[in-house]
Amino acid sequence: MEFKLVSGSVCIHDVSDFLQELRSISSAHGITIQAMDADRVAGENHVRFAVHKALRAKESNCCIARDMGIEIMRYASGKRQIEEAFSMGLREGRMNVVFVLLSESGDFDLSSQALEQIVEERSVVEYGEHKKTYLIEQFSITDKELQAAGEELLPLLVLERVALVDVLK
Repeated sequence: MEFKLVSGSVCIHDVSDFLQELRSISSAHGITIQAMDADRVAGENHVRFAVHKALRAKESNCCIARDMGIEIMRYASGKRQIEEAFSMGLREGRMNVVFVLLSESGDFDLSSQALEQIVEERSVVEYGEHKKTYLIEQFSITDKELQAAGEELLPLLVLERVALVDVLK
């Protein structure tokens, strides 16, 4: 399995319609597309680590979700429960989004072109100070943890949460 990340800004008028559009692109090109709130992502390493964890879970038949996209979001969110993982999902209005494209063949050209029609591509994945509050909330990071590690290591605390998804029950 190969994957690619596409990120940018979108204006979502209706989440159901937007998800249907993503499903259409996904089925037309034979790939999996998972969209996540980029403001709750602590950088490209965060997404890559979550994808690798989900792929390992699939290889060892340990997936919680039947859908690989949701399994990726489950890891990326740092949550074991699927319902809680949707906290990283889409919402109506203007938002920053990261799309994970997953394919057996690695042929992402046509699906990337289709996504370019609905997203204003720009870099929104990397960690920045503006994400701090969202990440602390999303990953339940305490003041004590921040003081012990230092605020500059917040992205590493997020990776720790992703790593612990399988351990925490």
